[in-house]
Amino acid sequence: MKLTPLEIKQQQFEKSLRGFDVADVQSFLTLVSNEVEHLLNKNKELEDQIEKLNDRVRHYERVEEALHETLQTTKESVAQKLDGAKTEAQNKIDKAEMQAEVILKEANHQRQQVRQNIQRLLEKREEIIAGMNSYLENSQESLSKFKKDELGIFSFPKDEDVNLDLDLDSDRKSRFKLDEDESESENEKNKTEEIDLSLPPGTEHLDDILDEID
Repeated sequence: MKLTPLEIKQQQFEKSLRGFDVADVQSFLTLVSNEVEHLLNKNKELEDQIEKLNDRVRHYERVEEALHETLQTTKESVAQKLDGAKTEAQNKIDKAEMQAEVILKEANHQRQQVRQNIQRLLEKREEIIAGMNSYLENSQESLSKFKKDELGIFSFPKDEDVNLDLDLDSDRKSRFKLDEDESESENEKNKTEEIDLSLPPGTEHLDDILDEID
């Protein structure tokens, strides 16, 4: 049973002989009533404070829940972005590796072609050198024959040879005629060789080789 301060103050007691002093009892009741009222007021203040604290706790709980949801959402977003970045990076790496492989294959192919072109050029060079050597040898041989003049075609006759008899002269003329025919035949052959050798063997493809080098 709850008692209010007013009920305590208004509480009445029956009088009896040799009982308590009424003034003392009334004074004590007033004191108790005041104390109870004070305690009730204090309790009300504490209850109000508790309610305010509860409100703040509930507010912080809502804030905590919102922060937790935000943190969870952020974690999921970061995880998704990280996975996306990893996937994109891997795709770029794979693409770069494929491009590098293609470039490497193309470089190897071009290197092989260059090696083949160089080999062909070296072979052409050897052919040109061989042709020029042959040309020089033939030219040197023709020049040597031309210098020798074994038949004396390109020398003046001596004075004592003018008085040779007609038979000897006739024989020489006949032989000279024969040698002259042979010489003309040889000259025509040499001219033909000179015409043929005017362009050393292998040099007819020189323009093509220079085009390949360019």
